[in-house]
Amino acid sequence: MSNISIVNLSAYTSPVIQENKKNNYIEYGSDNNYFQYLIDRYLYSATNGAIITGVTNMIYGKGLDALDSNKKPNEYAQMKSIIKDSDLKKIALERKLLGMAAMQVVMEKKQVKQVLHFPMHTLRAEKCNDKGQIEAWYYHYDWTKKKPSEELKKIPAFGFGNGNEVEIYVIQPYVSGFDYYSPIDYSGSLPYALLEENIADYQINDCQNGFSGTKVINFNNGIPSEEMRDKMKRDVLGKLTGARGEKVIIAFNANAESKTTVDDLPLNDAPAHYEYLSKECFDKLIVGHRVTSPMLLGIRTGDGGLGNNADEIKTATLLFDNIVIKPYQLEIIDAIDEILAVNGISLKLYFKTIQPLEFVDIEGMNKETTEEETGVKMSKHLDEIDLDSFGEEIDLNEWDLIDSREVNYETEQELDAELNALNKPKKSILSKIWHFVSTGTAIPNAKSEQDGALFKSRYRYSGDLKENSRPFCVKMLNSNKLYRKEDIQKMSSTPVNEGWGAKGADTYDVFLYKGGGACHHFWTRETYRKKVDVNNPLAEEISPSKARKEGEILPTNSPLVYEKPINMPNKGFLPK
Repeated sequence: MSNISIVNLSAYTSPVIQENKKNNYIEYGSDNNYFQYLIDRYLYSATNGAIITGVTNMIYGKGLDALDSNKKPNEYAQMKSIIKDSDLKKIALERKLLGMAAMQVVMEKKQVKQVLHFPMHTLRAEKCNDKGQIEAWYYHYDWTKKKPSEELKKIPAFGFGNGNEVEIYVIQPYVSGFDYYSPIDYSGSLPYALLEENIADYQINDCQNGFSGTKVINFNNGIPSEEMRDKMKRDVLGKLTGARGEKVIIAFNANAESKTTVDDLPLNDAPAHYEYLSKECFDKLIVGHRVTSPMLLGIRTGDGGLGNNADEIKTATLLFDNIVIKPYQLEIIDAIDEILAVNGISLKLYFKTIQPLEFVDIEGMNKETTEEETGVKMSKHLDEIDLDSFGEEIDLNEWDLIDSREVNYETEQELDAELNALNKPKKSILSKIWHFVSTGTAIPNAKSEQDGALFKSRYRYSGDLKENSRPFCVKMLNSNKLYRKEDIQKMSSTPVNEGWGAKGADTYDVFLYKGGGACHHFWTRETYRKKVDVNNPLAEEISPSKARKEGEILPTNSPLVYEKPINMPNKGFLPK
């Protein structure tokens, strides 16, 4: 009979997902704490932690944006107020780290008020209904401390609430055979994360113990009973085994002949052995996470410099972004789209990339695809804005500018009346007007309701140019044209400034809202008079005030015409 006791090393096992008849929730892991197991592997495995952090940063990039943010500024602003960047980054981390991510959707009057990150490791799924749907999730801040008699907080799943409470939306990618919890995509390499931790702990302990190798401990004072042997084995193992075993054992012996002996079992080529294991862990984790090149995560291998690996990095970046990063991003975007749809918000969302722009091949891409790939807003180019068919120039050889002022509601009615009186005088002053007006070329067909043979009004787009002025405003100011009211009405029915209308519409009333919400520009009204004969003594007899008294008042403009959008309520945007 052998007196040698064999100690079996622990083995990695996959998580157990099981129903317990006593509970309404589904446990995850044999101890119902598998999420914490994953978190520990993230915290204590250097390679695993670095990869997960790197991938998370690439998923989140520079945050969430929308291709149509300019076209739908109100919806974009709502989206930004509903979900914060800090919550998005936490969601990206947990989706990668835990294989799932949870969002707390705050509902009020059947509308989404806010979306917040919710710690996934604190949730357990309720048992599915007859349709295979999870209707609720159970919450506990620490499942290892849950008492059998403790009542859990039950939170309805998204779509199963009453519209006036918090709901939980769980991003849970489909994996065959997993109905309640989705496994991590690096599960095949997870044992190597644990092995890497143990290697590190063992080497630290080895160093602290003076690089003392494995021992065989012999007790030379007889063979004790089996019960006593088990007790002695437990005592010794409790002191010496594990990565952090004690360095010294104090033994008390009856005499020198019966003393305990300790014999070394040396590990040959220990440095090479640990180097092999470390490299094996690193390689398997890289494969498990589908990392196309370690340098993507800031990990250098070999002696080559960064310059020598530029092509490798560029190719690896494009491949990794398309086969790993984008699928994660699309999962999160799909979830957010589903939540925002409750409020009627529909945006073309994307995550702005953090990869260098020179790594992105944008040749042949349209504006939207280029923006999505680079994260750089592709504003409408000046050349794409067609305003040439609108506006005109005034022949100053035939017309004199007699009045120019920023359109103002208080004076507009007076100006309209004056213009009408001067162009349609009564017979009592008609002869006088014909005396002082020169015989220049007459207008055969008036093209505006504000046109007459003698006087007419036009509008000029006015204001200062700034670095961030919109392309539409830049072109309008640079062209410096005069516009009939009919020109501006036609512009309002033509997509001359796409996306700046209500709810992102391509057309809107340009006369009222100029360049769109928060625009700093305004219209200037200019009044022109036909050239007069300055030698005619009757020229001054017809004053604007006299003509105004005998004229008819034309319809006036909306008060919004006289304001810069930046000074309007809500800065010219629709109210939230």
